[in-house]
Amino acid sequence: VHISLAGDKHIRVSWITSDSLSPSLVEYGTSPGKYSFKGHGDTTSYTYLLYSSGTIHHTVIGPLEHNTIYYYRCGGQGPELSFKTPPAEFPVTFAVAGDLGQTGWTKSTLDHIKLCQYDVHLLPGDLSYADYIQSGWDTFGRLVQPLASSRPWMVTQGNHEKENIPFFKDGFEAYNARWKMPYEESGSSSNLYYSFEVAGAHVIMLGSHTEYDDNSDQYNWLKTDLSAVDRKRTPWLLALFHVPWYNSNSAHQREGDKMMEAMEPLLHAAGVDIIFAGHVHAYERTKRVYNGKSNPCGAVHVTIGDG
Repeated sequence: VHISLAGDKHIRVSWITSDSLSPSLVEYGTSPGKYSFKGHGDTTSYTYLLYSSGTIHHTVIGPLEHNTIYYYRCGGQGPELSFKTPPAEFPVTFAVAGDLGQTGWTKSTLDHIKLCQYDVHLLPGDLSYADYIQSGWDTFGRLVQPLASSRPWMVTQGNHEKENIPFFKDGFEAYNARWKMPYEESGSSSNLYYSFEVAGAHVIMLGSHTEYDDNSDQYNWLKTDLSAVDRKRTPWLLALFHVPWYNSNSAHQREGDKMMEAMEPLLHAAGVDIIFAGHVHAYERTKRVYNGKSNPCGAVHVTIGDG
């Protein structure tokens, strides 16, 4: 089970069952064991070579109160879980870590995040490292469920989500089926890029591994999204994507140059404050920068691919 933001005052609950007849039902309320409300959703599934997924449920619930603990259960049975909705105004706390995978270091990172009083987790790509072995998506889901079922996890794709097989399988099939983000709610035509708002922050999730040139759907969507940002309502403007544009590490040098050439002018013109990226398995933070130079009006770039 994991949850994500799905528009104003709404949460999407996602979970997987082995039973195809299990209902896409979420019962919820503000007291343990008392479910005053319910929501119904839809299902999907996919096959990948010899693998067949379980039934993947996505159910949007709400409207919900801000900064409130809700108790819920999925499918009309099973264990009771709980989550806390983000606040309506500052302060708001984000936990940010990319490139999680499934190692002992992953557990250490999750243990650290668990100690934080955070409201939303931001993940700039590379989730499960399943890398074509689809059961890896299931083990990853179980690994992160204790955290991802209790706070919204907002993710974007990395290179390890692609899993394409030329002439046979398009990329991102497992990612798109399992980790549905609020792309429709933000006017995007693709689950690979979208935006959302929480408290006083407008957060843009971009795709390093889908088309981004100035003729692409993603580029045109980004222009439209940025033009609608109200900095009086959301004074903080954040962007996340997988491949860093500024990187002093020896790994993955200059891989983000073409995306930066296309999209950095748009983000700079909109006054983006902070940009988070993953991909490089290290931590790095720049001063304010634009077009390869220090710039007092540029964004601070943070590489946080050390999950």
